[in-house]
Amino acid sequence: MPILNTTYKPSIFFRNGDVATIYSGLIRKVDLTQERERITLSDGDFIDLDWSYAKEKSSKLIIVLHGLEGNAQRPYVTGPAKLFNENGVDAICVNFRGCSGEPNLKYRSYHSGATDDLHEVIEYILETKNYTEIFLNGFSLGGNITLKYLGEERSIPKEIKGAIAISVPCFLEGSANELHKLKNKPYAIRFKKHLVDKLKPKVLQFPENISEEEIDSIKLLRDVDAVYTSKAHGFKDATDYYTKSSCLQFLPNIKVPTLLINALNDSFLSPECYPVKEAKSNENLHLEMPDFGGHVGFIQKGKYYYNELRALAFVEQL
Repeated sequence: MPILNTTYKPSIFFRNGDVATIYSGLIRKVDLTQERERITLSDGDFIDLDWSYAKEKSSKLIIVLHGLEGNAQRPYVTGPAKLFNENGVDAICVNFRGCSGEPNLKYRSYHSGATDDLHEVIEYILETKNYTEIFLNGFSLGGNITLKYLGEERSIPKEIKGAIAISVPCFLEGSANELHKLKNKPYAIRFKKHLVDKLKPKVLQFPENISEEEIDSIKLLRDVDAVYTSKAHGFKDATDYYTKSSCLQFLPNIKVPTLLINALNDSFLSPECYPVKEAKSNENLHLEMPDFGGHVGFIQKGKYYYNELRALAFVEQL
């Protein structure tokens, strides 16, 4: 599929990637009423789904997946949910394991390649609801999960009609390296603090799996993946986790229409996260690379972001 031209042109102030990223993460507000539903996963753990609805009964649903240490109330998640609700589509904003305000029950939690949980959510919806058209919208880590899910060797339900992935670290090793550069130090420190704070209760809950000494050994963001993420989820080490979980290798196999928007000034992304070759060779993969937008920061005039309006336009033409 030819690389898409972009029409995104923010104001001068928001052309700075850090400004766009920080404003979108800390300042933007979206008012959305949600109803929570808890589902039990096959291993006995749980995931909380936050629903919002169109005014009229709908046969269409969008599933929105948040990024690292996000949740279903983040504005970048509730923004597209609200827009789709206003245009006749119900929405589920998924909270990954341990991200809904309550610790999950298992030692494992979520990670960039954890498509099994997304699969269970989709299967639950198909078994209990009556949606005939389902769309996926993943952000950052959630975008990697979305793209990996679509490209894995599994049967994608016919109800999945399309997907949108935003600010995706398609090559996890590269993004990990970028996050450890000086330019991203404040972000890395913030992510590490949130992850370590969430890990500490697991020492009491699962003392046979992790110790206080191991947590104290975490000095860098990457150390979280070495000490916890890789070991808790069956990988040899952090490198093995990055290698097997990166969606880049799965992009050639995507068979449903998919839109990927990665800003060229996203400081979290390495060059490999702009899969031009893969998009050109797969008619189902539409790649858009605006000059601006930072990380999930596609701000423009009006109450909705550029990526949200693009997502709606994309699914409406399917």
